[in-house]
Amino acid sequence: MKFTNGYWLIKEGYKIINPKVAYEIKIEDKKATIYAPCTTIENRGKTLDGGMITIEITSPLEDVLKVRIYHHAGYLKVGPYFEIEDKKLDLVCEESSLQVKIKSGNLCAKVDKENWRIGFYNKEKLITASLPGGIGYVTKGEEESYVKEELSIDVGELIYGLGERFTPFVKNGQSVDIWNADGGTGSEQSYKNIPFYVSNKGYGVFVNHPEKVSFEVASEKVSRVQFSVEGEYLEYFIINGPSLKKVIENYTTLTGKPALPPAWSFGLWLSTSFLTNYDEETVNSFIDGMKERDIPLDVFHFDCFWMKEFEWCNFKWDDRMFKNPEKMLKTIKSKGIKTCVWINPYIAQKSPLFNEAVENGYLLKRANGEVWQWDMWQAGMGVVDFTNPKATVWFQNKLEELVDMGVDAFKTDFGERIPTDVVYYDGSNAKKMHNYYTYLYNKTVFDLLKRKKGEKEAVLFARSATVGGQKFPVHWGGDCTSSYTSMAESLRGGLSFTLSGFGFWSHDIGGFENGTTADLYKRWTQFGLLSTHSRYHGSGEYKVPWIYDEEAVEVTRKFTKLKCSLMPYLYKNACETSETGVSMVRAMVLEFMEDEACSYLDRQYMLGDSLLVAPIFKESGRVRYYIPKGRWTNILTNKVLDGERWYEEEYDYMNLPLLARENSIITFGYIDSKAEYDYTKNPSFNIFELQEEKIAKSCIYNSLGVKKVLITAVKKDDEIKIATNGIKGEYSILLRNIKKVSRVSSGKWQSEADGVKIELSCDKLTIKL
Repeated sequence: MKFTNGYWLIKEGYKIINPKVAYEIKIEDKKATIYAPCTTIENRGKTLDGGMITIEITSPLEDVLKVRIYHHAGYLKVGPYFEIEDKKLDLVCEESSLQVKIKSGNLCAKVDKENWRIGFYNKEKLITASLPGGIGYVTKGEEESYVKEELSIDVGELIYGLGERFTPFVKNGQSVDIWNADGGTGSEQSYKNIPFYVSNKGYGVFVNHPEKVSFEVASEKVSRVQFSVEGEYLEYFIINGPSLKKVIENYTTLTGKPALPPAWSFGLWLSTSFLTNYDEETVNSFIDGMKERDIPLDVFHFDCFWMKEFEWCNFKWDDRMFKNPEKMLKTIKSKGIKTCVWINPYIAQKSPLFNEAVENGYLLKRANGEVWQWDMWQAGMGVVDFTNPKATVWFQNKLEELVDMGVDAFKTDFGERIPTDVVYYDGSNAKKMHNYYTYLYNKTVFDLLKRKKGEKEAVLFARSATVGGQKFPVHWGGDCTSSYTSMAESLRGGLSFTLSGFGFWSHDIGGFENGTTADLYKRWTQFGLLSTHSRYHGSGEYKVPWIYDEEAVEVTRKFTKLKCSLMPYLYKNACETSETGVSMVRAMVLEFMEDEACSYLDRQYMLGDSLLVAPIFKESGRVRYYIPKGRWTNILTNKVLDGERWYEEEYDYMNLPLLARENSIITFGYIDSKAEYDYTKNPSFNIFELQEEKIAKSCIYNSLGVKKVLITAVKKDDEIKIATNGIKGEYSILLRNIKKVSRVSSGKWQSEADGVKIELSCDKLTIKL
């Protein structure tokens, strides 16, 4: 929200008061309070009028400072509030005649006493500052009031994040409102708005407000990020790095770590699609068709019309199409396939559940006591009020019947268009609940799955999100069109999203809207099966590969099997994501902060810590991509490329740039398998371009998320030493792009096209090159 008219003038109708001096600073063990009058105190008479801004600085975690700014402290305190981990640490404060230093770990706030300024430092390096005119209390007439803050950005500084945004990847120059909306993937609106941004200088800012937060990112003032909220107070956190990974780790310690999805969820999901006609026979023909074509399938998804039209949600199978759903689900399960069904948090007027929900007060109401209803999406639908504990249990009970019947997961669609002219059961502020509603919705469903299936088996396919929603994975990118531009915007949104604290992400392979061509289907298949989660889904078109052409079947088979064979590597990264909060799909800048060429890259990414993926966004098959420093190996072609340069190449549908970074060990498992299997059984450790005297290491987690195996390798002169810990039985090592060795201390070895393969069962190995 903009309050100024250019750099010098205030926007007509608005008034702004700003702190002029840190008149008094009160130091306590756990809090520093700054009293900052909005007039220059030249004499005692100046203390009478003009107002005062109070700033409190505390530390919830080491290397994190919380800044709370308020004008009048008597405002009505009504939630909801984000769930925050606040350990209320002691502060280290140093005071001199000119300045107060407030420290938490390596993060320090320096408050100037005479000339208004709060600088934030990593050790002694300035990262950002609240400068004169930055903090402000803004009014428009008698009714509107806002609190704003402006934080400086440096020359060359770039801002990322703010949720899943489909606008340009670098947010400089953009106005962003944190307000969940169902706007597709091709507009400035977003399903998943997160008031948290990160800077390539190695810090992050989290604005702790569930209501609308308005950001002006180098837009209103081109050297500052401004953020504002309506009301009398503003609270934000400065989160130190200095690496972007450490910023995200600290942020997710504050707001919650991503849960670890079950191993099977990383396999291929196939959907009925939305508007298509389908019944039990159709479903089984798709499942059987995948098996007949040797394409591993892990999950089948039933979209909206598993329920009767006009009755969403009634949570009952449409008996015109599904005569015996329980038997059908058992048949699907006997084929080794999990089942997911679509739901949303709305109850249509024609649903048999509507009157029950109204009579018990389970739906949102207007101020006059009437149930809030409208006709968009379903005729006369109401919205479940998850602030009512009985409504939450009621909703969970309906889902529990489905789980008992054999359903394994839920696609939690919608949750964005939440009205603000309503009254909540617990008295929550409706404006704050607009974004926060999705947290309660997804938590309700996720908690039910944890209770029924166990913590290790719970997984959603969610569209909407707010702060903390990362605890309830997985999220997908929403309704995209079937085009290359939309495929690229999906990736762009995903990279912003995963820089906002979310660990797991997917999208509709082939595009949601109608019009998918065989060419696009095959290219999007490559991309989709090199994302954390992979789902074919559409609107009015089926998305099974054989309706396109036979080559689409071959592409689907190859990349599904490739992903399944990579599961030891992928699941290792998934386990680490759940521990650290650092996403699996990583913008290049996250992994290579110091390489300025990576700062703007939004058409390629790292999948985990060691694989670079550059999807192809052109019908010609040509792709232009950048490789950071080092020697990188395309794991599909075995071609080695030197880094710190751009490449432009052309690929057929069976290949794309999929590069392993130097000095990495990537573990492969079974190629003829689904996603979940014993990753410790007969693994193949692929070792890429070992660097002199630099230790390469990796590990294997089992499908329950427990670390079982550690492997290290180090090269010195012409000798490689490899050690494993925890592995039982046989395994193999493939030294990529090494054609022969002169001696191996243990095991059998042979030269292959990709390098030298060594088969052994011992835990130590020395290789003479």
